[in-house]
Amino acid sequence: MVQQQAAAAIAQAILDGFDDYREHFRQITNGGRRRFEQAQWQEIQQASAERINLYEEKVSEVIETLHQRFINGDLQDIERWPLIKFAYIGLIDSRFDDELAETWYNSIFCGLFNHDQISDGCMFIHTTRPALRLNERAPQVRSYHPRGDLERAMAEIFDDYKFEVPYENRERDEKHLLTQLRQNLPDWVCKDPELCIELFSSRLYRNKGAYLVGRIYTRDEQWPLVLPFLHREGQGISVDALITDESEVSIIFSFTRSYFMVRVGYPAEFIGFLRKILPGKHIAELYTSIGFYKHGKSEFYRALISHLANSDDRFIMAPGVRGMVMSVFTLPGFNTVFKIIKDRFSPSKNVDRATVVEKYRLVKSVDRVGRMADTQEFSDFRFPLSKFDPECLVELLEVAPSTVQVQGDMVLVRHCWTERRMTPLNIYLEQANEAQVRDALDDYGLAIKQLAAANIFPGDMLLKNFGVTRHGRVVFYDYDEISYLTEVNFRRIPPPRYPEDEMSSEPWYSVGPNDVFPEEFPTFLFADIKHRKLFNQLHGDLYKAEYWQGLQEQIREGKVIDVFPYRRQRSPAELME
Repeated sequence: MVQQQAAAAIAQAILDGFDDYREHFRQITNGGRRRFEQAQWQEIQQASAERINLYEEKVSEVIETLHQRFINGDLQDIERWPLIKFAYIGLIDSRFDDELAETWYNSIFCGLFNHDQISDGCMFIHTTRPALRLNERAPQVRSYHPRGDLERAMAEIFDDYKFEVPYENRERDEKHLLTQLRQNLPDWVCKDPELCIELFSSRLYRNKGAYLVGRIYTRDEQWPLVLPFLHREGQGISVDALITDESEVSIIFSFTRSYFMVRVGYPAEFIGFLRKILPGKHIAELYTSIGFYKHGKSEFYRALISHLANSDDRFIMAPGVRGMVMSVFTLPGFNTVFKIIKDRFSPSKNVDRATVVEKYRLVKSVDRVGRMADTQEFSDFRFPLSKFDPECLVELLEVAPSTVQVQGDMVLVRHCWTERRMTPLNIYLEQANEAQVRDALDDYGLAIKQLAAANIFPGDMLLKNFGVTRHGRVVFYDYDEISYLTEVNFRRIPPPRYPEDEMSSEPWYSVGPNDVFPEEFPTFLFADIKHRKLFNQLHGDLYKAEYWQGLQEQIREGKVIDVFPYRRQRSPAELME
């Protein structure tokens, strides 16, 4: 009886901490609308980083509270945790965010115990939540039935989703959206009397945009529907596009983007709604996209152990040039790479392990502008020895013996990051036709420019450090040398003092630790002369120090760039200019 009382008290303390976290999470999230309406672009970036850091801060607070309130005999006795878990299940059964509460519990448990004490009896390795939720939970969508009158339906949507700031020109936007809708969909759809437009009840906010997300469907077919809104300062709010292409909507929810701010009372129901319009997205990625990245991590892990248990897949080394800092392995049938830090780096790399960890964690909190892959950090992964290709295991044990260890019939990976698997850009270019090469090099340049405009300098911009996604987008994924753009000193190479200077193997000028000479990029980045010439035509301005210095000046002035996660037509507002 005493043990049950202690278990119930510990379970309640864990849940109280979760409530505190959720309240702070909601406060930050609910400010999304105000920040958009008041065009507080820098505050948006600060709020995004604050919300990401919030989880670990609150977990640490709860662990400290538990140590203060409970004696170690109750808290550290692993035999008591099945009782604590049982008590906790009873507390969360009636909640609408119960799946998130399970992940929270896991975080607390892992903060108290070593990973070799993890078991499904003590924590939620497998969820206890139902796969399908009850229909009587509050509806989160608004439905519109045009019945042949699309103009009326569009007007109702604008009425229902008003801002505190006036539209720049609502009538113009309504007409433009109707035109786009009729262009995007088959003619019969717009005339179908059973046509329905279904939108999530809350807007989603990210960076300088607000989004309405939903779907258009008839009895037999459906299309996703996304309406992005922009706030042009001093001019009002306008609708920027109407998107019904599933691939484009998938990019909006990409693993390369910052997380949305959206009011979600029933997370599982919202994720279920998103899966209707994006059936190709994994549940882990969808949870992560709306800021629940820890629960996304839980769902990823569950998918991974399920894949290992139900397939003959074995870990192999990832294709591509071997890294000088990281070693990368993958499962052929699982669209992820696993990255571990080597024990020894190549001599040319002037970084240490702590710096690499710091760089990878930095990526989590900055605006990735669709050009950097999100990562998840894991400790003490345990995999069956039989799941490793022998050559892969030999290489991992050779380059990272402090991280990868064989323990009986298991392999312990003490620390790693996971990222979405992509085709390395250098390999993609070797296999691409002429048009694909041009598109990829153009997007490579755009990726560098967009990262730079977001105050990120990749450092090592070699082709092998970029990947190509299934949508053909070029994304940076090697972070050990990234820095803030404003920390870099971009210089022109001084003219030689004497003719002999140009023949010397050593530079005739001093080079500081943060100095970068863009004139050196062509030979450094491209061994292929054709690629070098083509890139010069497409993005030759990247070879000029003045280009980078101009971006630095804009950033220091507090300007926040526009990077759109969709292909833009000229908006009606721009067409009027």
